[in-house]
Amino acid sequence: MKYDLEERTFKFAKEVLTFVGLLPKTPANNEIGRQVIRSAGSVGANYIEANEALSKKDFAMRIKICRKEAKESIYWLRLIDVKKVDAEKKRETLIKEATELMKIFGSIVEKTKG
Repeated sequence: MKYDLEERTFKFAKEVLTFVGLLPKTPANNEIGRQVIRSAGSVGANYIEANEALSKKDFAMRIKICRKEAKESIYWLRLIDVKKVDAEKKRETLIKEATELMKIFGSIVEKTKG
C-alpha cells in the first residue's frame, strides 16, 4: 500500500489546527499552540519542497527538515495543557502520527544515503 505523504502531512497539520482550537485558552497554551501549528504545518510544506528539489542533496536536506519538524511537533504536543479526557486522547493520536511521520522521513533519509 502506497501512502500519499503530501496528503498525510496536510491532514496532520489540519488535525493539529483543529486540536489547538479546542484547547483551554491560557497564555501558555496560546504560545505553545502557535509553536505546534508552525511545526506541524512545516512538515508538509517541507515535504512539498522536497518533491520539487533540484538535487538529491537538496531532497535529503528537506526530508531531514520534515523529520526535525515532526519531532518538534511531538515536543510541543507533549507540553500542551489539556483538561479533558477526549483532548488527551486526541493529543496521543497526534503524537502517534507525528512519531510515525518522523520514522517514515528517517527511513527516507537512510535510503537516500545508499
